Amino acid sequence: SSESEEEEEEWEPKSKIAKRPRLQKKNEAKPKKAAAPRSTVARNMVKKVAIKEEMDVSLPIAPAEDNKMQLLKPKEEDVGAKPKSLNQKPGVPKEMEINSFQRKNENSLGCDEKPSTSIPAMANQVKQEKCEEDFAFDEPPSKKIKLNACPEGKPVKNLGGKKIKEEYEMNWDIVQALSEITNVEPWVCANLIRLFQEENTIPFIARYRKELINNLEADALREVQQTLEELRTVAKKTHTMIQKLKKEGKLSSCLLKGLLNCRTLEELDHVSAPYKTGSKGTKAQRAKQLGLEPAALSLLQNPVELNLFSYIRPNTKGLANIQEVEAGVQHILADIFAKDKDTLDFIRKLCQQRYISIQSTLAKVSSKSGNEKDIDKFQLYHEFSCNIKNIQHHQILAINRGENLKILTVKVNIPDGVKNEFCWWCVNERWRPKQFLKPEFMRILRNSVEDAYKRLIYPLLCREFRSKLTSDAEKESVMMFGRNLRQLLLTSPVRGRTLMGVDPGYKHGCKLAIISPTSQILHTDVVYLHSGQGFREAEKIKRLLLQYNCSTVVIGNGTACRETEAYFADLIMKKYFAPLDVVYCIVSEAGASIYSVSPEASKEMPDLDPNLRSAVSIARRVQDPLAELVKIEPKHIGVGMYQHDVSQTLLKATLDSVVEECVSFVGVDINICSEILLRHIAGLNANRAKNIIEWREKNGPFINREQLKEVKGLGPKSFQQCAGFIRFNQEYIKTFCSNKKIELASGALLTKAGALGKKKSKPTPRASQQPNPLDQTCIHPESYNIAMRFLSFIGGNANDIGKSDMQQKVNAVIQKEGLEGTAKRLNTTVHTLQLIVDGLTQPEGYDIRTDFDKPDFKRSIVCFEDLSVGAVLTGKVENATPFGVFVDIGVGKAGLIPVRNITEAKLSKVKKRRSLGLGPGERVEVKVLNVDIPRLRITLDLIRVL
Repeated sequence: SSESEEEEEEWEPKSKIAKRPRLQKKNEAKPKKAAAPRSTVARNMVKKVAIKEEMDVSLPIAPAEDNKMQLLKPKEEDVGAKPKSLNQKPGVPKEMEINSFQRKNENSLGCDEKPSTSIPAMANQVKQEKCEEDFAFDEPPSKKIKLNACPEGKPVKNLGGKKIKEEYEMNWDIVQALSEITNVEPWVCANLIRLFQEENTIPFIARYRKELINNLEADALREVQQTLEELRTVAKKTHTMIQKLKKEGKLSSCLLKGLLNCRTLEELDHVSAPYKTGSKGTKAQRAKQLGLEPAALSLLQNPVELNLFSYIRPNTKGLANIQEVEAGVQHILADIFAKDKDTLDFIRKLCQQRYISIQSTLAKVSSKSGNEKDIDKFQLYHEFSCNIKNIQHHQILAINRGENLKILTVKVNIPDGVKNEFCWWCVNERWRPKQFLKPEFMRILRNSVEDAYKRLIYPLLCREFRSKLTSDAEKESVMMFGRNLRQLLLTSPVRGRTLMGVDPGYKHGCKLAIISPTSQILHTDVVYLHSGQGFREAEKIKRLLLQYNCSTVVIGNGTACRETEAYFADLIMKKYFAPLDVVYCIVSEAGASIYSVSPEASKEMPDLDPNLRSAVSIARRVQDPLAELVKIEPKHIGVGMYQHDVSQTLLKATLDSVVEECVSFVGVDINICSEILLRHIAGLNANRAKNIIEWREKNGPFINREQLKEVKGLGPKSFQQCAGFIRFNQEYIKTFCSNKKIELASGALLTKAGALGKKKSKPTPRASQQPNPLDQTCIHPESYNIAMRFLSFIGGNANDIGKSDMQQKVNAVIQKEGLEGTAKRLNTTVHTLQLIVDGLTQPEGYDIRTDFDKPDFKRSIVCFEDLSVGAVLTGKVENATPFGVFVDIGVGKAGLIPVRNITEAKLSKVKKRRSLGLGPGERVEVKVLNVDIPRLRITLDLIRVL
């Protein structure tokens, strides 16, 4: 049958064909297929042509995807492998929420979650890849759009618009490239490209699409996303370059190939550099203008007939005598050598085998001028040399900073052996003349090679090494910042306590704020503890603490923090606040003052003086760190290294993404959370958050997740992204509903009549105004019907979610059948089932942050001078860097545990660790190894993690 031939055809050129269709789907604008038959057809195998037209017309997502799956996992040819691919074809269907009618229909098939609904029905079809034909000829429109899952109508653009296809085709396959750079399996990369293109957010993918991404962590997803963007930038810039050169008529076929092979911006720069329009042009270009190119080429091709004397023009500058002519020829040859791909590949390979070091020395200028303090900071790097393979990220960033401040001079040192071997290879292998060379021509050739190395290739290599090291170090720095920020945001909240926040100060006094367990401001005040009247103020503080029954004091760690701490520690030791047992903790106040003058703060606390606002912020940071810290620009929070030296766009994107991930994974209670917190939920933004709050103020609390769809601006896609992260407190809703029922009965008739005139008729949702107990869990609405089937399968009741008998029932079934067995029976994936099990068994009000660390509450104090070598203390990690971890041991200056002292044996086995490092907020027991009082440095050894 033609069908199977078709399949054969697709199979043979495995590497090419399976790649192309994927490529095409991936970038909305990528493929430059139809309109560039010259290059593409020539480049691809001819076989391709047979299927080509079909591909162009149909954009065969299904088959391509499928094909890829079979390619990547040929062993699982059974339908078992298909769910994977299919699962993500409708992707995460944008239409999912649109027609509930269709949804009921599909549910009645007895199928599982949305993405893989169609499997049982059309397993056969998928296998035989019929779709390809359907699409190309019949084109059932609704099906097509659903499969592409592109509401913005991108596929249409791709089908008709030949122009767009012209743009981003490269000689490498984006999936392969992505996979090589990030070390993620190719099939996962292909899935991710599709998921990102459909505008899925990282938290959503990480939690609800695990089977498509092989269980990757959010960090890894972020890395893939950033790499993908970089590759797309390269593709885009390459094509702008090609267009420009085409216009200027400089585009040759080998240059085109060279450009299309570029994978990084550095390579692109290098390949296109000679064609940029400079002022005078390069030396080689000037020599070419004098007409010396034929001479240079014939020196390599047939030197017997070459006579350089015939090129002399006594009156022309640059051709006046034989020396000038020789120099011109030499420049042209050097240019040819330095732009040759094989030559560059050879030298790069050579460099990988040799010892190449990066050296930094104190700059001559700075030692005269420059201020002493800055120069001392870089004392480690005054005479520094390190193999580029072993240099640490923080060392690169330090050297770069020193170089920018003109304190250090930096150079990359490539040994002479490399140059000698390279020159020998060029003369005797790569550029060996076709015929015998006269000695003077041989001299020109040798000189050209040396000139090419010294003037063109060596600087290029240095730039490449430096920029690679710098970009790796920046990425690592940003990732580190992200990890630290996550740990800080997920600090365990201290609930149910009345807290007193203290923003310490000398002259202007210490600002106090007392907040209730629900974050309401009960009282604010100013006390002057450090201007000789500390004793009188103690009475006032005691009175306030007793009046509000508050036994926890939170002190900001800014100016006067130590004195304030000593003051409270002293009163606590004397049992001054009895009968209250008062404890205090110190919390970072980074960003508090910036926040206190921001428009958000004045909107939130309009009647308060900005100075008092920061005391409120400090107290709330302990009560609910996440809700408080999202109000501050993440880069002001101050965990990370060199954050001012790295690319600010990358930093901002990563940090915002981390905040979104933390807020989403913790979840928010839609009926009480603030607008700022809502903004950071996956799929929402400032506008949608504002609309949700307005809806809540106008219509009272939300009863269930379905109601979110009534909010203006919340389409099916946004709903799908955010629904799983929004929680509903059932108790609150039940009381609200019981009060409302009476009103409803009387109001129903009126609303029906009144609402017909309005655009948004409210009576329709009335039916859905039943609280759904599943709304308090992490289960996504798309899996509700599986959850209900699972409940009936174990004989449970949705109202018992999180209670102990529910846990027993679930565990009993899972033990008997196993997760996989149960998943098969329910026709769903193991990951989805695992989520449902978690959702049903987690106790009500469960918070993922309880596994993280709480603030360190204490009653007494030590100071810097009291530290002795060998003392054992407990402290709290406040920042982690690649060279070690800074620990706050309560002496006003953080101590450093160098990275060599942190070994796997010392880290606690209990915590699931993402990486070997420690993160902010973890409590550790340390031993003092060294105290350097003049430089205020404390070196610690890690004993264990508490």
